Amino acid sequence: MTNKPDRSGSCILAGFALAAMLACTTPSASAHEANKRVADANALVPADHVSRPAPPSTRRAVARAEKGPYYVDFRARTAASWGHAFVWYGKTSERAVEVAGLTPSGDTWAYVLGHLTWVPAETGASYGDLDPDYLTANYRVYLNEADAKRVFAYIKKLQASSPVWNAETTNCTGFIGDIAEYMGLKVPNRWQRPENFVNSLKDMNGGRQMVRLSAE
Repeated sequence: MTNKPDRSGSCILAGFALAAMLACTTPSASAHEANKRVADANALVPADHVSRPAPPSTRRAVARAEKGPYYVDFRARTAASWGHAFVWYGKTSERAVEVAGLTPSGDTWAYVLGHLTWVPAETGASYGDLDPDYLTANYRVYLNEADAKRVFAYIKKLQASSPVWNAETTNCTGFIGDIAEYMGLKVPNRWQRPENFVNSLKDMNGGRQMVRLSAE
């Protein structure tokens, strides 16, 4: 989609109304929440996976076949508006996680203005990213160490090269879609709700758990 600079007066009034609504319903992120980098790295293992473990004779073989020592977890959570898409990434054996996502920098007005033009962006953890109660969808993919180094470096580069946010062009689903595409995954239409995007990403890739990057 392309940016549409001509907006009607009714659209602007609707934006102001949205701002008023969000101002009443969106909690402010504390500095502590925004800077936290520790969470349970296994919080998103699907319930059916936990409740129906593989038989003892095959459990270790399945784990070796489907999991690597590192992961990227594509996630979606609730928000006062459409929701938010982001990634967790890190080492499977550690509770510490890194968070990357694209959000407007500032308060509710920055979000509303971002529907009309580009606004400054933040690319780290935002309010609710580390809270499993807000989670609506996830798709975790595992990597070996060599591939993880390449993917994690790409995420850092993407964060450093994403200074602005816009609801139509440079948004959160597009951000994590770039990461998925770099990893060689099939990527769905990026202009949809974060929850739908993550679920579609998982479906399009058959729920595959292990990804191996092609040789450079």
